[in-house]
Amino acid sequence: QLDESLLTGESLPVSRAAGEEVTGGSINGSGLLRIEATRVGEESLLSQIVSLVEEAQSSKPPIQKTVDRVSAVFVPVVLCASLLTLGVWLFLGAGWEEALIHAVSVLVIACPCALVISTPVTVATPTALVVGTGAAARAGILIQDAQALEQARGVSVVIFDKTGTLTEGRPLLRQIKSADGGSEDEQLALMASVQKGSEHPLAQAIVRGAEDRSIAAKEMEDFEALPGRGIKARVGERSLVLGSRRLMEEEGVDMSGLAADAEGLEQQGMTVMWMAEEGGSLLSIAAVGDRVRGSAKSAVEELHRMGARVIMLTGDNAQTARVVADEVGVDDVVAEVLPDEKAQQVVSIRQSAGHVAMVGDGVNDAPALAASDVGFAMATGSDVAMHTAGITLMRADPDLVPEAISVSRATTRKIHQNLFWAFLYNTAGIPLAAAGLLSPMFAGAAMAFSSVSVVSNSLLLRRWKPRKRPE
Repeated sequence: QLDESLLTGESLPVSRAAGEEVTGGSINGSGLLRIEATRVGEESLLSQIVSLVEEAQSSKPPIQKTVDRVSAVFVPVVLCASLLTLGVWLFLGAGWEEALIHAVSVLVIACPCALVISTPVTVATPTALVVGTGAAARAGILIQDAQALEQARGVSVVIFDKTGTLTEGRPLLRQIKSADGGSEDEQLALMASVQKGSEHPLAQAIVRGAEDRSIAAKEMEDFEALPGRGIKARVGERSLVLGSRRLMEEEGVDMSGLAADAEGLEQQGMTVMWMAEEGGSLLSIAAVGDRVRGSAKSAVEELHRMGARVIMLTGDNAQTARVVADEVGVDDVVAEVLPDEKAQQVVSIRQSAGHVAMVGDGVNDAPALAASDVGFAMATGSDVAMHTAGITLMRADPDLVPEAISVSRATTRKIHQNLFWAFLYNTAGIPLAAAGLLSPMFAGAAMAFSSVSVVSNSLLLRRWKPRKRPE
C-alpha cells in the first residue's frame, strides 16, 4: 500500500504489485518495498511537476497581457497628470514647495505604476495565478501554463476520449467465437500471435487472455499496424488480418457467419475484433470488455451543472460506444473515428460550439489535444499526450476535469476582482491627490494598504477545495 497523495492529491492508498511502477515521492505504508530507480533527479516525476508549476506561475495569461497594454498607456497619463498638477498649482499662485508636494502625491498614489514598481495593478494577476495554480496542484491538477488556466473557465463543450479516459483502459477478453465451429483455443493462439507486438490496450487484452489460458503465442512476421483499423501479420504460412469491422469491409471479408453474434456482444458494450485470412474467409471474432471508471458519470453530471455539453469521441464502433455513452450520460457520440480524424472533429466542433476542451490519454489523442482550446491529459497515459495538453490530471479520474474548470473560474474571478479594486483605487486616488486632499505620506500609506488588500484577496483562493463527491 502506497500513499501517493503528495503527487496525485488522492487521500486513499493505492496497491502496487511486483513489477509495477512506483513514483518517487510516494510513502510506503506497510511491508518491505524494494525498488529500482529508473528516473532520477530532473527526470523524476516530482521534479517535472515542480518545474511545470514554476513555469505556469511565471507565465502570463491573456488578461495580464491586456493589463500590460493598459499600463503602457496609464504610465504616461500619470506622468502627464503629475506635471499638469504642478503647472495648475503654480498658475493658481501656490509656491514651488506646495505645488511640488501635490505633484508628488499624484505620482505616489499611482507611482509604482509610473515607476514600474509593484502596485495593486501589477500584482493583481500574478498573485491570484500563483495561489490558484498551487491550489490546483494540491488537488492533483497540474496546470502547465497560465493561458490554459484562463481558457478553461470558458469551456462550453468537453470532449472525452473513451478508452483509458471514461473507461479504465484495461479491457479483458470476454469471449471468442470461431466461424467454422472449430477450436477456440487455436483461434486465440493465432490472435495472440498477431497482437503480441502491439501496445494497444485491446491487443494486450488478447495477449493476457491467452496467457491466462496457458496458450502459447506463435512466432509472427511482417507485422503492420493499420492505425484505427487493426493489424496485418504473417503467422507461419498464414497471412492474417485482425481488427475492426471497417477493416474487414476493406478486405472484402464476408462477415455474415458471425454478424449476429457480434451484434449481440456489441449491445452488451463489448468491443468486437474480427480475424480473417488476408483476402480470404472469416476465421473468428473476439469480444473484449472494458469497465467504465467509477467517477465518469459524476464528472459528466457536474459538467452539465456547469453548463457544458459533453461529447465522447472514439475509434470504437458506434454500438459499443453508445452503450458506454448511455451509462455515463454524455450528450453525443462520435464513433469509428480514425486517429488522424480526431483533430478534424475537434476543429469542427470548435467552429460550431465555441470553446472546446479535449480529454485524452494516448498518443493518438495528441493532435486532438493540440487542436482544442484547452487539453486535459491523464497522467496515467502517454508522455506525448501530457506534453501536448495544457492541463495534466495526476490521477486517472474524470472528476478532475470539472474541478480544473472550477479552479480556473475561481482564479479568474479573483483576477477580475483585484483589477477592479486596483483601477478603482487609482481612478479615485489620483484626482484627490491632484486636488491637494492627499499628502505624499497618506498617498503612500493608501497605496501600500491597497497592495496588501489585493494580495489578501488572492490568498482567499487557498480556501478553494475540490467538491465532496457522493460515496
